[in-house]
Amino acid sequence: MSFMNYIVALFFFGLFLVSFLFTSGVALFFNLVAFVIVISGTLSATFISYPVSDIRAAFIVALNSYRRKPPAEYEIIDLLLEIAVRSRRHDILALEKVEEQITVSFLRSALGMLVDGYKAEELQDVLATEMHYFRQRRAQQTKLFRYMAQLAPAFGIIGTVIGLIGMLSGIGDPDVILRTIPVALTSTLYGLMLGNFLFTPIAENISAKTAKEFMLQTLISEGVMAINQNQHNTIKLTRKLESFLTPSRRSHPSQSLQEIRDRYQALRSQDNDLNQDEVQPKSPAGAEPNEAQSSV
Repeated sequence: MSFMNYIVALFFFGLFLVSFLFTSGVALFFNLVAFVIVISGTLSATFISYPVSDIRAAFIVALNSYRRKPPAEYEIIDLLLEIAVRSRRHDILALEKVEEQITVSFLRSALGMLVDGYKAEELQDVLATEMHYFRQRRAQQTKLFRYMAQLAPAFGIIGTVIGLIGMLSGIGDPDVILRTIPVALTSTLYGLMLGNFLFTPIAENISAKTAKEFMLQTLISEGVMAINQNQHNTIKLTRKLESFLTPSRRSHPSQSLQEIRDRYQALRSQDNDLNQDEVQPKSPAGAEPNEAQSSV
């Protein structure tokens, strides 16, 4: 997320909280008992449903999804083109030094397999398997936060029921009623806010970052496979990799239909010229050897 995202989110969240001031008082919306009921119930149900290792991994991924910014697509494309040029000028083994300088783990792993001499089928199989299980892990972590987003409102209703039971049990005692009514009302509020302001946005952010990273992995996979198959034509490789970008961000703008036709006609005329050059008259029998060699 960009800095502007945080500014806009804080502005509207502050506006949401300011709306509470138009009621009778802000203090009415704070109740420790209701908060403990909702948060403890949500966390206890989560720990019953998932192993501790999965919960820890999900929270680490959630934290990193806000802290770490994935590289831009054009940065990966420039890096892959540099790698392609270096491997063409030197050798695949020359990429070992480049591998040590790369910070993108998936690209570093792919280059490591390239240097180790993996065949095209083996390389594609390993990269596809790694990408598949990367999406599966992220889907599981997203599912955990969506599950918590469902639990929080449910435990908010449970807190409301607890407050109503307490209120009915002390129906003749005003002190008991005044103590339990805030629990009954604020529990639902806390559950809805935790579910919709915390857990659901976290799940959506992880899902969006996963889609972004998966596209980068696909881009890296295509580039590394092209390098492995000795497709070092920089223009063709650039065209292929830039297909991952939006048209406005490509260095080669989309061609119009007339431009495509003109280019096709030019290529056809070049092919015809080449075919005519290849059809040459045979040398006469009495020609000198040097003349015969020069006509070939």
